[in-house]
Amino acid sequence: MKKEEWLKKGYVDEPVEEGIDLKAEISRLKKEKNAVVLGHYYQADEIQEIADFIGDSLALAQWAAKTDASIIVMCGVHFMGETAKILCPDKKVLIPDLNAGCSLADSCPDDKFARFIEEHPGHTVISYVNTSAAVKALTDVVVTSTNAKQIVESFPEDQKIIFGPDKNLGNYINSITGRSMLLWDGACHVHEKFSVEKILQLKEQYPDADVLVHPECKGAVAKLADKVASTAGLLKHAMASSKKDFIVATESGILFEMRKKCPQKNFIPVPPEDSTCACNECNFMRLNTLKKLYNTLKYEWPEVVVDKDIAQKAVCPIRRMLEISEKLGL
Repeated sequence: MKKEEWLKKGYVDEPVEEGIDLKAEISRLKKEKNAVVLGHYYQADEIQEIADFIGDSLALAQWAAKTDASIIVMCGVHFMGETAKILCPDKKVLIPDLNAGCSLADSCPDDKFARFIEEHPGHTVISYVNTSAAVKALTDVVVTSTNAKQIVESFPEDQKIIFGPDKNLGNYINSITGRSMLLWDGACHVHEKFSVEKILQLKEQYPDADVLVHPECKGAVAKLADKVASTAGLLKHAMASSKKDFIVATESGILFEMRKKCPQKNFIPVPPEDSTCACNECNFMRLNTLKKLYNTLKYEWPEVVVDKDIAQKAVCPIRRMLEISEKLGL
């Protein structure tokens, strides 16, 4: 039964027995309730260690679409939980903290985006997965950073396209495809902050290092990259490369998997422009903790709920993305 205190806080705030092995209890609850825990690469190490599946946005959507679990716990941000719920309307989808939003998704309110679309008739609407369910419902096809280039190129060259909400990813896709998509003015607060100056300083320290950059970064940062790709793409590059050092410009949670898969290699996080720390973390992603995950499974709350009419509209562009991705082997 939900408590008023939980509703106010956005998560289950119940005490945990002192000395309890949270990881063991989470594993027990998963078996007891036929639940799976999906975790994004940007989660804290302790979440990645306990998750049944770790991946980027495309992989998490693909996994959610095929799981036979009764309960999906999405350790990521809210739009990822919405995507899982849209694909699995009959399953219970939980998220450890409802406050885990996304600055990029928040930069694109559905009412303003709808007006933007109305002001530019005749355009196909392509939306990045980092959007609310309501924005997806206005969209013709959803993309992730893994498949954006291929999906954009699947449309005729003269097709007018609106791309939202990430202007940096949109600019990057325009630059490598020769398209002139009309871009919504949105951005990720983490990827916007990476410093060109600090990358150059790190290059002086590690002259033989590859610079790995996520396409949500500014164009000036992407121009310094040896590899621009999604989190999964950057990980794949690092695993295949003969290089020993990598300068990484994306959320620092990916370093856990990079170091796990390539223990003999050195991964250096690029600090943000105004940071006093050595890395760049998404404060929304880090709201999820082992304690919250345990309580979420125990009490089966917070539950992700999507309006049925919106979900019926939003599922079409998501499924279209998954179908195209499958055809392309992504």
